[in-house]
Amino acid sequence: MTTTATTATAVPVELGRVQRRTLSVLVVAQVVGGAGVTTGVAVAALSAARLSGSDLVGGLGLTCTVLGAALAAVPLARAATRFGRRAALAGGWVTATAGAAGGALAVAVGSWPLLLLSCVPFGTGTATSLAARFAGTDLAAPDRRGRALAVVLAATTVGAVGGPLLAAPAQQAAAAAGVAPGAGPYLLCTLLFGSAAATVAAGLRPDPLRLARTHHRAAEPGPGEPGAGTPIAPLALALAVVVVAQLVMIAVMSMAPVHLEHGGAGLGVVGLAIGAHAAGMYALSPVFGWASDRFGRLPVLAAGAGLLVAAGIVAGTADPHDHLRLTTGLVLLGLGWSAALVAGSALLVDAVPPAGRPRLQGRADIVVNLSGALGGSVAGVTVAATSYEVLALGCAGLASGVLVAVLRRTRA
Repeated sequence: MTTTATTATAVPVELGRVQRRTLSVLVVAQVVGGAGVTTGVAVAALSAARLSGSDLVGGLGLTCTVLGAALAAVPLARAATRFGRRAALAGGWVTATAGAAGGALAVAVGSWPLLLLSCVPFGTGTATSLAARFAGTDLAAPDRRGRALAVVLAATTVGAVGGPLLAAPAQQAAAAAGVAPGAGPYLLCTLLFGSAAATVAAGLRPDPLRLARTHHRAAEPGPGEPGAGTPIAPLALALAVVVVAQLVMIAVMSMAPVHLEHGGAGLGVVGLAIGAHAAGMYALSPVFGWASDRFGRLPVLAAGAGLLVAAGIVAGTADPHDHLRLTTGLVLLGLGWSAALVAGSALLVDAVPPAGRPRLQGRADIVVNLSGALGGSVAGVTVAATSYEVLALGCAGLASGVLVAVLRRTRA
């Protein structure tokens, strides 16, 4: 069974105008904030490992970031329910700003426990960036929800790819200013997150969620139209795929910088690899959004699971010195995550009317982010006990299980 969208559903002219403005504001915030998120991802494991002298603690750097994202999911949803998307998103970026500033201080004083502690509020940036995708769908016509959601994700591409490439220059700039070099990337993140908060606070007016609630009859489809409701079985399967995608993505990606460093790669090479991975996560999301609207959510979920399997195999068979092969695996990893997230999130939006969306979306995001935290924890332990190759191939096996489940549902 698939959920397709072939019937055009009109949105009142004034809502269409607000929707275009909303997407424009979200795009700018995602570019800036996304640069901060991926810069932190690129340096979290390396910073924690260097300060502590342990790869296991290095894995905990990203784990704490993902845990912070999980802890922020429900508060963000509650804030959106009570105050609207603008207040929720702006507050999320402000919290991430505080985490980034704490990370800079931790590196400056050489405290890895403080760094891990700061990674928790830093992770709110990830949760806020993910929550923004739902803000893009509040006023979207039902047959364009996948594309609207994907536009917000795709906007992250510029910042996500460029951010890690700025890590090395930021490190050099900090050293030139007499600050601990490792603090430079975190100071950059502080500036980027603050700018994202200001963009949302100033530009997201009127609030899209509040407006959608007011005009929910115009915004929602009638019986039999796309988005009129989603059967519980496809919805549960979609959430399962997104959860596994997040776990696999975080696990394989979190220890990739350490694996690359063991192969002699410097921060510049690491930045390129993580930037390429980020491009895979976001650049083709409009394609997955269009496909999700055109052909249905479940086929795109299946494609995402298949890409995750391929990613684990490619990364798991890459030698630490084979930077190109490992980077290719990271790109496939990003593509698989993107397809799963776009199609799965579209199903979540289809499932309920505007009034109930933030609660469902928040609960889904906390499960997804907790799975990512688990993935980061397992990654550090697995690599410390065995190898990166075992970690990546194990994730490929996990992804193959959900691929089989989705294919069976698609053919039912």
